Amino acid sequence: MARLRCPSWRPDRYGMLLALLVLSFLVSAYSGGTGAAVLRLVFFTATLYLALRTSLVRRRITRLLVLATLTGTVATVSLSLATQSRVAAGVLDSWVALVLLLTVLVIVRRVLSHPVVSVQTILGALSAYLIVGLMFAAGYGALDELGSRPFFAHGAAVDPAVLQYFSFTTLTTLGYGDYTAATNTGRAVAVLEALGGQIFLVTLVARLVSAFQPGARRQAERVPERRPRRPTARPVGRGAAPLAGTPRGRGGQRRTVRRARPPAGRRGRPG
Repeated sequence: MARLRCPSWRPDRYGMLLALLVLSFLVSAYSGGTGAAVLRLVFFTATLYLALRTSLVRRRITRLLVLATLTGTVATVSLSLATQSRVAAGVLDSWVALVLLLTVLVIVRRVLSHPVVSVQTILGALSAYLIVGLMFAAGYGALDELGSRPFFAHGAAVDPAVLQYFSFTTLTTLGYGDYTAATNTGRAVAVLEALGGQIFLVTLVARLVSAFQPGARRQAERVPERRPRRPTARPVGRGAAPLAGTPRGRGGQRRTVRRARPPAGRRGRPG
């Protein structure tokens, strides 16, 4: 008797992913320096891995993406720990932004393919929204480290907590005004984030919340699949099965019964 193998991973479990993102958010808010940047990159790499496993990406593609991500992570971390220069920090922030962008694409692709809007669908959309804010924060850090001028105007201090604060206030269009971008590139990226955040909320999150039905996913799974009925009458033609009652020949095979022809002298004459 064959054994039933249980799946090693259950899809569409975005609660753990959201918890890991909140932990990464807290690490960025309350710590700084190269060590904290490396720790954030490790968290974001794990987030990408969880997103790939949760979103049911093909195993071959998952392996390739994980291998490429681990290779880039090891290279950027080694560069940052070896040189500890602004260029190395900018490369690290750029790699973090790229990893988070890939994670957003994977999650949104899976969320849009859900046939029924469930709690996991909404958690996936919220996780993607949180990742967008963290991604732009890493992008602002890369602009500050790789640019010739400070990112903020009026000589404001730049650290991961401030960049994260500026990113989420821009994403939600709060605009407190205590921090403003000094360069044209920074302002353009901030406008792009504000527009993207509003479009994300209006077109994806709001639509999913309005279409959410508690228990709809379970009801859809309980409905049995209807099979099409077979036609009762079969077409009669060459190669069709003979009807019941047809005499059989040798070996149990059905034979064709032919009608007897009238004699040659009476053919075509009325009886």
